[in-house]
Amino acid sequence: MKPNIASRLATDTPFIEDLIAGIRKGEIKIPQFQRRFVWKEDQALRLLDSIGSNYPVGSLLLWKTPTKLATERNIGDFQLPQTDDLTPTDYVLDGQQRLTVIYSCVGANESDPGFQAAYDLDAEAFIQRPEEHRPHVFPLRILFETTKLLNFRSGLVSHPNGEELQGRLDQIIKVLTGYKIPVVTLKSLSVEEVCPIFERINSSGTRLSTYDLMVAATWSDDFDLNTETSLISSSLQPKGFGDIEGDTVLKCLSAIYNKGIKKEQVLSLRTLSKAEMDALVGTTKEALLKTVDLLVTEFRIHSWDFLPYEAYAIILAYIFAKRGALSANDITRVRTWFWTSAFSERYRGASEHFVSRDLEAIDAYVVAGSGDSNFGVPPTKEELIRLAFRANNSRSRAYVLLLAAMKPRNLTNGVAIDPSEALSAFNKKQFHHIYPKGHLGRIGEDAKQNSLLNICMLAASENNRISDQNPNEYLPQLILDLAGSADQVLHSNLLPRSKSVDYATLPFDDFLAQRAALVSPIVHELCSGASI
Repeated sequence: MKPNIASRLATDTPFIEDLIAGIRKGEIKIPQFQRRFVWKEDQALRLLDSIGSNYPVGSLLLWKTPTKLATERNIGDFQLPQTDDLTPTDYVLDGQQRLTVIYSCVGANESDPGFQAAYDLDAEAFIQRPEEHRPHVFPLRILFETTKLLNFRSGLVSHPNGEELQGRLDQIIKVLTGYKIPVVTLKSLSVEEVCPIFERINSSGTRLSTYDLMVAATWSDDFDLNTETSLISSSLQPKGFGDIEGDTVLKCLSAIYNKGIKKEQVLSLRTLSKAEMDALVGTTKEALLKTVDLLVTEFRIHSWDFLPYEAYAIILAYIFAKRGALSANDITRVRTWFWTSAFSERYRGASEHFVSRDLEAIDAYVVAGSGDSNFGVPPTKEELIRLAFRANNSRSRAYVLLLAAMKPRNLTNGVAIDPSEALSAFNKKQFHHIYPKGHLGRIGEDAKQNSLLNICMLAASENNRISDQNPNEYLPQLILDLAGSADQVLHSNLLPRSKSVDYATLPFDDFLAQRAALVSPIVHELCSGASI
């Protein structure tokens, strides 16, 4: 049930000076998950013009809480004072850009960095403060500094139009010091309750992920989740897996500790002590290193990019955290789960609840070594014929991994292909339509040109050699050129041997049926735990 937020709202309309005082005291701060100050000078000047014209500029949304967010950011370029742990802090959830402009222009000291604005009394316009002194240009940062303000006013006396400029100065000071900004304050809300509110009202469209939330609401001053995640990422870098997402690491931590990655389970990690988190991070780091090794050696996966779903990384990390080293029987069960779930698209659109349930099943099937595999059904021959080749589809990626496991050789010259180039990222240049798209277009088979079974591996340098030639012409010629090694090359690409079909007359639909007959048994073997 959603909390009754209305009962915990407070509204106020403080003067600009009151907001600046709160910032200077360190009572108003920007939480880490807010985006950085990105407004440009013209946007800042337009805001000042709106204030100077007494136009409404929108309300601020603050969150008052004694909870300390350890990685707070300061306002723009300005270093703000630290506050003790007992002082409630107002964290800005909406209005950061406006508040930063206001503080930079009328609240910061003259010597502070950041954007400085002025009011040209002659032109009656807000401008960026010029470097040189001009008696008719009022620097806004002295607005609340009595002595400097008096000195500036005195300087206008000698100006030819001094009396009129004095009147304009009085007017702009009156507007700026009397301007009020509506503020809505959320009180007594937990971090978990604030998260969806931030997502809903954030005008930038920035998505506040659970990882962002956990980085902000950290455990202690000497434990930083962001730092620990970076260390894990660095340890995976030499293996080519250093770009792991922070959210994925966080889910691995929760999977290993809670046997689940539901949001409440992830957020519960905040209750752990620094010592407990240190131990969990160490376990997770070792589990991910072993996960990467397995992905490379067993499945020939060379980057996270090739895994269509992060569930594979999470579940494998859980397995290694619980088992350490895997036995031959463990590996067989892992293969069964991996290939079956990949070829059945098990994790397509899977929620955290679904993956959490699978962790329970994996705990029984692999960790405990009991029970039967129930992670999906591999496609039939008929389904393989109908499947399309798509980069973000786990069936397509599983199929490519199967091709890589066959140690394919170039159809054009029989030279061994390095699958790591194609598998380090989904490099389309490393794949070839056996019946070229141009040819299929000419014979009216456009709808089937991206058939999964129409794809083989081919070095990018060799792809142009085939181009869009008629396969009934180029395949017989390649077989002739390859001579005695032709059948070996064809078999390495899971293509029918030259003696079993006549490539000179083989229609496309018959080709798909012939290839399905070769691929389907291997798919079922893999889904039964076999190794190629």
